[in-house]
Amino acid sequence: MHRHDLALIGFGGVNRALAEIVHTRGTALADDLGFELRVVAITDLRLGSLMRADGIDLGAVFAMPEGATFAGMPGGAAVPQNDFIIRNTTADIVVEATFTNPVDGEPAVSHVRAALESGKSVTTTNKGPVALAGAELHRIAADHGVRFAHEGAVMSGTPVLRFASDMLRGTRISGVEGILNGTSNFVLGRMEAGATLADAVAEAQALGYAEADPSADIEGSDVQLKVVILANEILGAGITTADVVRRGISAITPEDIATAAAEGRRWKLIGSATRTADGEVVASVEPVALPLAHPLAGVSGATNAVSFDTDMLGAVTVSGPGAGRIETAYALLSDIIAIDAHQRALAETAR
Repeated sequence: MHRHDLALIGFGGVNRALAEIVHTRGTALADDLGFELRVVAITDLRLGSLMRADGIDLGAVFAMPEGATFAGMPGGAAVPQNDFIIRNTTADIVVEATFTNPVDGEPAVSHVRAALESGKSVTTTNKGPVALAGAELHRIAADHGVRFAHEGAVMSGTPVLRFASDMLRGTRISGVEGILNGTSNFVLGRMEAGATLADAVAEAQALGYAEADPSADIEGSDVQLKVVILANEILGAGITTADVVRRGISAITPEDIATAAAEGRRWKLIGSATRTADGEVVASVEPVALPLAHPLAGVSGATNAVSFDTDMLGAVTVSGPGAGRIETAYALLSDIIAIDAHQRALAETAR
């Protein structure tokens, strides 16, 4: 049985969850997938760097006391030597799960570029590299015969990009719209139940749905990045965030909520990209009072959903969790499975 060696860049909730899956379910996963997984490198701002070509003892990593660094372990250092690790690790797949920078995508863009240039495939849940440098990174991957996979950058573990490319293959997709931010959807639902915006945001923060600074969720910049990804990956648009008109939910009032309810409508923050008759792709993020019969109107809580407008099937809607450490770790695993399938196909073609 062959094996994929992984280098984990960032060891927060998502990559830690992936490591836990590898550690606790390794044998069962290998039986299910037909290949083994082994972690050979980890970098983290807090923990430092750890690189072992013969495999890292994940049990020892999970048993590290609070405040410890990798410096006390063989192959470890107290500082996160990201570029060095990425370029020199024996891993064939780099898993990039650092924070999203909505301005220029750094340092994640550089992490992905370094991995691809050194002949390693990449999976990431980071929206920045995909939305802001996706075309360039896909070109580099193709030039080096590797893959740049990023299913989790839109709806966490719910597969929308691969659903569109695989399950809807043969149809013509003319548009996509969705609820792409669980925090804003939760907040609007609580406001519909009578809460103020401030109280609803505070509740979302208490439940772990919203960050201390919730502006990326409430003002729509998180969804804006996801719309760019959907438009470029599914519609081939080639747009940037500057092409996506954005308006968040902070201006929605209790009166707006009440009026919509009286009219049989419900407010949702909708990210959309549509191909016009002349071939242009128009994209936006804005609150919309949807009729209750709309396929996205009934999506509640922190759930996300995307509806594809197709020529042969009409509207096809996919919904599921848009966040969560285990759910997002599954997105990484699904990318690894896809990378493996691609490598097998190449090997078979070469025979």
